[in-house]
Amino acid sequence: MKSKYVVSLLLVGLVCTLVSVAPAAAQAQDKPVVKIPEPGVPQIMTMEGKFVRAAYNNEGYVIIGYQLANRSIGEEWMLLEFGVTVMDKTPDYTMRREALSIETPDGKTIPLATVAEHRAGDTRALQQREKVQRDSINYFPPSASRACRVGYFSELDQRAMPFDEVELSNTRACLGRLYFKVPGGITYGQHWLNVKFEKSLVRVPFKILTKEEEQLLSKNYKDISNQVKDAFKKK
Repeated sequence: MKSKYVVSLLLVGLVCTLVSVAPAAAQAQDKPVVKIPEPGVPQIMTMEGKFVRAAYNNEGYVIIGYQLANRSIGEEWMLLEFGVTVMDKTPDYTMRREALSIETPDGKTIPLATVAEHRAGDTRALQQREKVQRDSINYFPPSASRACRVGYFSELDQRAMPFDEVELSNTRACLGRLYFKVPGGITYGQHWLNVKFEKSLVRVPFKILTKEEEQLLSKNYKDISNQVKDAFKKK
């Protein structure tokens, strides 16, 4: 009788354990996983926030914000917030506008818009929306501490002139806007920003999310500023 009682207690304990573990296991399986796409080129790391992406290799570092692009489905103009620098021990580099392009989900490569295209496109409404539909991208490696303007475009109400190039060094944190004219309009799916440095290519993945994807994944992204700090903290 005593042995039967002990066996009964063990069975009850086992059932309770299985019941308590099952929901936790189900929750773990249901938790969405953000899989970073393969860039197809040598890169050290890609970091992802909800609408912020950063990627780098031994030569260059790129960070973008694309919340406005994700709110512009069907529109022909894509605006990306853009930050760039070169890494420590990398010579200064003059980046021309030809170094930048995007790749759309259907495999098309779209170059950076020209100044003439940008001015003819009248993107002022886009600029106004960008004031509220944006995320900070001012996160750079520690050595890049001097502010720097990426001036490929200038807005119609600004006195600053556009320039076809930007001078990069490892102490300069360069920020600006990029404009791309997308034939047929912006669509959902995986996009890439291609940035050519002197000796290498950095490909920054950014996915235009559906509302369902945004809701599913929004709680799974880590804080981008902490990711950058962890990536470049002294070993």
